[in-house]
Amino acid sequence: MTTEVNLPQFGMGMTEGTVVQWLKREGDPVVEDEEIAEVEAEKVNVMVVAPASGVLSKILVQPDETVPVFTTLALITEA
Repeated sequence: MTTEVNLPQFGMGMTEGTVVQWLKREGDPVVEDEEIAEVEAEKVNVMVVAPASGVLSKILVQPDETVPVFTTLALITEA
């Protein structure tokens, strides 16, 4: 099973976010609710957490890329 890691909408006015850095690499194990990426949104840096446990199998949005809210940032697969 694959779970999408989407850019959440952290505030009502938030329309996009920029990935600052990934705290995990492709192939790393992740635990549900673990911080895996830092995103800048409306001049505030926030952390994106893993929505499920497994392996961070694919990073789709690289650092310095700006994407709309709800965009899939990465994929997590079962370990």
